[in-house]
Amino acid sequence: MNRTIITVIGKDRVGIIAKVCTYLAENGINILDINQSIVQGFFNMMMIVDAQNSEKDFSVLCEEIEKVGDELGVKIKMQHEDIFDVMHRI
Repeated sequence: MNRTIITVIGKDRVGIIAKVCTYLAENGINILDINQSIVQGFFNMMMIVDAQNSEKDFSVLCEEIEKVGDELGVKIKMQHEDIFDVMHRI
């Protein structure tokens, strides 16, 4: 399994979840867990996904999903689970 963390942050608007999930499905990426909230108009989502069945290189996936975020007006970051863990270790 190739567990990956995806974070999405920005102003809330219609279609954020749909656009992100469509991109993931089109690229063979399975959602393992998802949590999202909206606080005073700001959207925050964290996903744990399995990207092992994607035919694209991880760096390409990262670039493409950031472009999806640009289209939506939000910031999307995709990181391998181990990198995410190191960056957020207390």
